[in-house]
Amino acid sequence: MAVTERLLKVQHGHKNPVLNMEGISKTFSRVTVLNNVKIELYPGEVHALMGENGAGKSTFMKILAGIHTPDNNGGKIYFKGQPTLWKDPVDARNKGISVIHQELNLSPNLTISENILMGSTFPRNRLGMVKWGEVHKSAQKVLDSMGSNLNPRQLVSTLSVAQQQMVEIARALSFKAEVLIMDEPTASLTDKEITKLFDIIEDLKKQGVAIVYISHRMEEIFKIANRFTVLRDGEWIASGPIEETNPDHLVKLMVGRDLKDLFNRDKSSDPKKLSKSSSPILELKNVSDNTIVKNVSFKIYPGEIIGLAGLVGAGRTELVRALFGASELKSGEIFVDGKSVKIQSPIDAIANGIAHVPESRKEQGLFLSMSVKENILMAELKKHTKAGIVSWKEVDATADSYIKELNIKIASPEQQVSNLSGGNQQKVVIARWLSIAPKVLLLDEPTRGVDIGAKTEIHKIVSKLAENGLAVLMISSELPEVLGVSDRILVMCEGRLTGELSREEATQEKIMYLATKGE
Repeated sequence: MAVTERLLKVQHGHKNPVLNMEGISKTFSRVTVLNNVKIELYPGEVHALMGENGAGKSTFMKILAGIHTPDNNGGKIYFKGQPTLWKDPVDARNKGISVIHQELNLSPNLTISENILMGSTFPRNRLGMVKWGEVHKSAQKVLDSMGSNLNPRQLVSTLSVAQQQMVEIARALSFKAEVLIMDEPTASLTDKEITKLFDIIEDLKKQGVAIVYISHRMEEIFKIANRFTVLRDGEWIASGPIEETNPDHLVKLMVGRDLKDLFNRDKSSDPKKLSKSSSPILELKNVSDNTIVKNVSFKIYPGEIIGLAGLVGAGRTELVRALFGASELKSGEIFVDGKSVKIQSPIDAIANGIAHVPESRKEQGLFLSMSVKENILMAELKKHTKAGIVSWKEVDATADSYIKELNIKIASPEQQVSNLSGGNQQKVVIARWLSIAPKVLLLDEPTRGVDIGAKTEIHKIVSKLAENGLAVLMISSELPEVLGVSDRILVMCEGRLTGELSREEATQEKIMYLATKGE
């Protein structure tokens, strides 16, 4: 018996796996997406499924959830020791397999109770009327088991993202899930909400639920996971106890290279030297909006990457939205190339050379039902239009140039953008704004929800743009990212700038001190 197998038997007290997938392979249109992939899930454990976007994680989990079936002779699934093949997702769910997708899948116009118990049979009286009291009572029992204080009669549309996440978990538990798949569950949660989620996960472990946890956040993996499995290019790379690995090792398994080889910006712009050699491309003087931003002033020079750090609710997103004209300014002045400009709409911002990659690419940055090339050229279609007729030959040529420049991985420029990985979707949004040749690029969480490899590529793209003279203002909640990419770092707290740090003097401790006003 192998050492790892012996360790697993000791760790699980000779428990049998609740689910075992062996030699799973899947092909779409003659393209092999999975090749001989495997995983073992034990009751009461968190199993981290790791890999870059495009590694095959989503397809693998869709097979586990009954959405896809393996190829003929493409592997076997054993559930509680018995060979199993789900007929469809409903069959998988009824057997105890539940999925919490990264994109929340709730009905906002229905109550929490209706969402939790959706798909089950509602109790009815002799007249066929739903017994809503019993429905709410059943939902309340599920919420109580999670320690949630949500009111089951409340409409989902009134909930925060974190509360909606709790409803998704409650729905999964209502079907007495024995295997729960969580796909990037903390992507939109605050630190306090993440702590609450982890408490729920610990309770689920005690109840014997096996949890597959998909996340790109290393600190989370090492905080809650018991074991890990790494996929790369559709193939199984490694599995093992989490205590037998470390972040550097996992990254190397995921991307095939060492962490030290990943991107770290070498060039550091000295603001004093820049102020002597050039004029600021963008300057704010006492800018305030109608919500949280108060009297913000700073300058950005050509070729600089300025990191904008702060805690959730600090006003960073509100600031860049106001700069782009997506929300209203209350007071203050904006200067572009030394000239005072009025920005009352995104059209004004674009006309003055300001581009904006928003925080939520799917909701605010992409036309999901349109192709890659249409998304890229959306901002400059007029350039390729004569007498109301679009020259698609010009559009194709221009789109191809950006696809190559940014290394956007696609099957075809005609491919629907919704089918791309998160990292490639983000590069499509960046490409669209590069097409207007901006002077200033506002990036709001540009690497949220993308894997380490795609994150590195985006960092390199941004750095190259800065080297070509573009001024970049980048919001990021990941302090290592801010420290690694920025030339200077501005910190916000409660709508105000509380400090500025050079790359050389910046540390995570100093940033957090300024982000909390030293509290």
